[in-house]
Amino acid sequence: MNQLLALLKDGHSRSVEMLAAELNTSVDDILRQIEFLEHAGLIRKVLTTASGHGCSSGACSSCTGCSGCSGGHKKSGCSACLPDGGFKHMGQMWEVV
Repeated sequence: MNQLLALLKDGHSRSVEMLAAELNTSVDDILRQIEFLEHAGLIRKVLTTASGHGCSSGACSSCTGCSGCSGGHKKSGCSACLPDGGFKHMGQMWEVV
């Protein structure tokens, strides 16, 4: 589990499959370890989808085609708030708390 935590601390996004390959284990094992670490409060999933990425300092209120922020999270994406192509090809990220 320490090796998994070390990988999660480096700030790179990875799919669960990538984590399993880097740690020479199974996807199921990685999922169990992540679930344990999340329930223990040691890590949390970083939201990287249009419906969950955080808005910074009200930036969404000035863009067009965006439904604005609610509780600090986007309701829908817009070109001003998302990178080109969105986050659909990005691996999942967790942050160590």
